[in-house]
Amino acid sequence: MTLLASLTRNGVNIAGKRCSPTSSLTAKRNFSKAMSTPLSLTPLRLQQLLPTLPDSKQVSILDSSWFMPNSPRRANEEFQKKRIPGAQFLDLDELASPHELGLKHMIPSEQQFADACEAFGIEPSSHVILYDTHGVFSSPRALFMFRAFGHEKSSILDGGLPRWEAEGFPIEAKPPAHARKSVYPTPVFDKGTIRSYDQIVSNSFTDLQSDPAVELVIDARSRGRFQGTDPEPRPGLSSGHIPHSFSLPFTAFLQTQTVPNSSVQYTTLLPVHELRNALVSHVGEHADAVIQGQRLITTTCGSGMTAGVLWLGLKLLGAPNVALYDESWTGYASRASSKIEKATN
Repeated sequence: MTLLASLTRNGVNIAGKRCSPTSSLTAKRNFSKAMSTPLSLTPLRLQQLLPTLPDSKQVSILDSSWFMPNSPRRANEEFQKKRIPGAQFLDLDELASPHELGLKHMIPSEQQFADACEAFGIEPSSHVILYDTHGVFSSPRALFMFRAFGHEKSSILDGGLPRWEAEGFPIEAKPPAHARKSVYPTPVFDKGTIRSYDQIVSNSFTDLQSDPAVELVIDARSRGRFQGTDPEPRPGLSSGHIPHSFSLPFTAFLQTQTVPNSSVQYTTLLPVHELRNALVSHVGEHADAVIQGQRLITTTCGSGMTAGVLWLGLKLLGAPNVALYDESWTGYASRASSKIEKATN
């Protein structure tokens, strides 16, 4: 799969010249973002961050790989065989709250999150680096979780384990060591980062064009699943989409890389100007309002996993008001009362 991108991003003047109120707001957000922990890191930057002391809690690396239930691959088994040195395995299906419909990887409780951090040896000051074995797939969902619980010092490894290995950095194959337990105070979850089924349904009855308070909902599944022409990978679940939502496949925010002299491929994030181009091409005139914080936006997907890729792309663009529909399509389409549309937008 090869992803193409075109066009360029409009520049923003933040260097001493008079700006419009909107430009000033954007400049302040960009300055704040520059002072904070980056959302993504390259392998070289991660290598530079690694502490010299093996027991240091300064940096914590978590393999957050996840595969679809129908995949023959098993993330934890692969982790046991090969990982970034010092990494631990984060099972996103285990670190999750129970759900009435039996849905997986729902956002955990505050106490669950704190307990997991302590088991990993993570402290509030630790820089948590999350990666996966696809390149960029499930690690953004893990990053979303850390940020939603207020752990701002967190990033994904852009390109994940395949890029780390392709760029010549060391791989660990011996049995993983257990971290020394830390103390992690119970955090406060930001409830504004998650949307419930009731909120999604209520929003779907409103008019996006006439009401600026209506949230834009973007769906990370493939175009065929969104339109209802392709089946869902989960047996018995109808394809289609939430009324008034927009299709923006998560692959539109990614580019495919090939390891030199091999057939191994992995994904990385698009450059920021190409992320903006992808957003504009799928939601049109709404893109600027989202980026400037004038329109709320919610990401959704099949089960709440790749919605994280869209969330990350939007945050990289500077969008301040981005939420995620945790249940996503599996929760929505599992309910008989849900209205399912199959037309295009």
